[in-house]
Amino acid sequence: MTAFRIFLADTEQAPSRSSATSDPRRTEGSSSSIFFPGPFPFLGKKILEARKRGGKRRRWPPPSILVPFSTSGPPLPPPLGPSPGPTSLRSGAARPLPLRGDPEALPLERTVVRLGLPSKGRMADETLSLLKNCQLSVRQVNPRQYVADMPQLSNLEVWFQRPKDIVRKLRSGDLDIGIVGFDTVSEYGQGNEDLVVVHDALEYGACRLSLAIPKYGIFENINTLHELAQMPQWTAERPLRIVTGFSYLGPKFLKEKGLDHVSFSTADGALEAAPAMGIADAIIDLVSSGTTLHENDLKEIEGGVVLESQAVFVASRRSLNIREGVLEITHEILERLEAHLRATGQVTMVANMRGNSAKEVAERILSQTSLSGLQAGLLFLGQRRSQLSHEIC
Repeated sequence: MTAFRIFLADTEQAPSRSSATSDPRRTEGSSSSIFFPGPFPFLGKKILEARKRGGKRRRWPPPSILVPFSTSGPPLPPPLGPSPGPTSLRSGAARPLPLRGDPEALPLERTVVRLGLPSKGRMADETLSLLKNCQLSVRQVNPRQYVADMPQLSNLEVWFQRPKDIVRKLRSGDLDIGIVGFDTVSEYGQGNEDLVVVHDALEYGACRLSLAIPKYGIFENINTLHELAQMPQWTAERPLRIVTGFSYLGPKFLKEKGLDHVSFSTADGALEAAPAMGIADAIIDLVSSGTTLHENDLKEIEGGVVLESQAVFVASRRSLNIREGVLEITHEILERLEAHLRATGQVTMVANMRGNSAKEVAERILSQTSLSGLQAGLLFLGQRRSQLSHEIC
């Protein structure tokens, strides 16, 4: 997956608020593109440096990210294509809500930043545990309520939602940032350009979306996706029947692989029973250890992995660009996540022993047989010579 490194772009003159509201992606004065694809899953450390004019902190323009803009460059890309929107029954009459991609779709009147977290299950527990390890405590007054806060971050609401609803509400603008599985982002985001994965490896919730077939019958000697596609049984009248809960990713994957005679049916649970019941020939489902597949006489095949997934930190591009405070809070959470993940497995050792130099102290530490297994992970403070203690124990 492509991650992004994000930089700020300076401007010479701030636009009026009216013109900025009509198109927040343009600013007056000189500027340059700030969209840099790259392998870095975290924001630049100086992304939130204060920009000042006349001794006062400027609130406009907001730091723009992930959107190329220039007063002399090519025109901005068109908004996302229209799609049928839901209706609102406000005031007793149904009327269409703003379409995705419409600037009005982002409720600008809301000033508080909203973070969406999984509401239940193992993903929810591991998400709260990760945040706690990052010194970000989620304070929920009533366990039956779906809203909470983080004392460490002001102007932030935490909303507990189903993972698929987190993605949907990020798209609609009801949430600004969230933590969910990458499989959920891919299935319910459906390639929406407004969703930005700002950290793609939170190192929990690992699984894979995979195609599985029976071990018996006509599939006994089928071990690859190519062999499955070449089976003469599949015709327009008798297609390969697949049951899955991923009605977007499943058909998209098999179409890209060139399987023509395939039909899909949707189910939410107990998919492993479908082939034995004669409902389907194969399934596409999330697999972690593979134990459930094995116990139901199913097997994965080579080339049948749709995607690898784990927990990711995702944000709305429009919220990052427009809503005040979202970028700052995203940066703060991201810095804490990155610091914790990088520190995992690292060891810090402080020694108070006699030595004439930092190198001599380090050599004496490494000579201890009890520390031989930690040599690769030792972090010496010798680089900070001024803080070395040469006191005699």
